[in-house]
Amino acid sequence: MLEDIQNWFQNHPTTTHILKYLVWVLVIFLLIAWIRRTLKKRITNDTLKYRSQKSVEIIGYFLVIIITVSYFTGSIKDFGLAIGLLTAGITITLQELILSIAGSFYILFVKVYQPGDRIEINGIKGDVIDVDSIYTTMMEIGEWVSSDNYSGRIVKLSNAFVFRGPVYNYSQDFPFVWDEFNLPIRYGSDMDLAKTIVIDVAQEHLRQYVNESLSEWKSVVDKYYIEDANVDPTLAITITDNWMQLNLRYIVDYKKRRITKNLLNEEIAKRIQATNGKVELASTTIEIVRIPTDTIDKKK
Repeated sequence: MLEDIQNWFQNHPTTTHILKYLVWVLVIFLLIAWIRRTLKKRITNDTLKYRSQKSVEIIGYFLVIIITVSYFTGSIKDFGLAIGLLTAGITITLQELILSIAGSFYILFVKVYQPGDRIEINGIKGDVIDVDSIYTTMMEIGEWVSSDNYSGRIVKLSNAFVFRGPVYNYSQDFPFVWDEFNLPIRYGSDMDLAKTIVIDVAQEHLRQYVNESLSEWKSVVDKYYIEDANVDPTLAITITDNWMQLNLRYIVDYKKRRITKNLLNEEIAKRIQATNGKVELASTTIEIVRIPTDTIDKKK
C-alpha cells in the first residue's frame, strides 16, 4: 500500500509539487490563526491587540507569496521577474482583490482611517469597526434614520475604494465639526434681545467644545497649509419676506451633533417664551390683499 502511494507520487511529479505547495500554504494559515488567538488572549490593550493581529495577517500573506514564487519558478532569485509575470497573468481576474490588499497596506501605513474613526466613503457614512486585508467594516449611520444615528446595518466595503474617491474623516486630527441651524424671528420683535438670548445660550452650552477645539485646531493649522478659523459661536442675520432669520454657527464634537442641537433649541425656546412677547418665533404667513367680489343677478 505504502509502495503504491510512493510510486503514484513518483509517476505524478506535477501533482506532487502542487500538493506540497498546498500543504505549506495550509500550514502558514494554521500558524497565523494560532498566533492570532495567542495574541488575543495575552495582549490586554485593544489597540495593540488589533494592530498586532493585522501585522501577523499581512506577514502571512507575504510568506504565501514567497512560497508561491519559489514553488512555481524554482528559484527565489527570480522573485522580481516572477512577480511581474504573475501580476500580468492575474490582473484582470483578481484586480479587485489586488486593489483591496493594496488598499489595506495604504490604509495601515498612511493612516487614512482606523477603527473608531467616523468616515464617509463611496457615499456611505459610519463608524469604522474593523479593517482587515480586504474589507473595511462599518456601522452605518443615516439612510432612513435622521441625523447621525446608527441605522443598525453593518456594511463591508472593499479597501479598493480608498483609491477611487475621497474619504471623509470626521475624527482624524480634528474630532470636531461645524454645525448650524436657523431661527425665524417675527418682525417687530426685540432683535437685540433675541441675539443676546441665542449667543448667551450658545456660549453656555458650547464652552467646553470651544476650549477643547482650540488646541486641536492649532495642531491642524501647524500641520497643514490652512488658514486659522474662528471656533467661537457666530450669529448672522438674514432678512426674508416673512421673518428675520438668525443663523447660529458653532463647533461641536462630531459624535454629539444631534444632542447638542436639541439642547440648544430647547433652551433658546424656553428663554424666548420667558420674554412675554418681546421676542416671538415666526411662521410662514400669507397676507390677503383683496378678496374678489361678484354680483349675482337673482332674477336670472
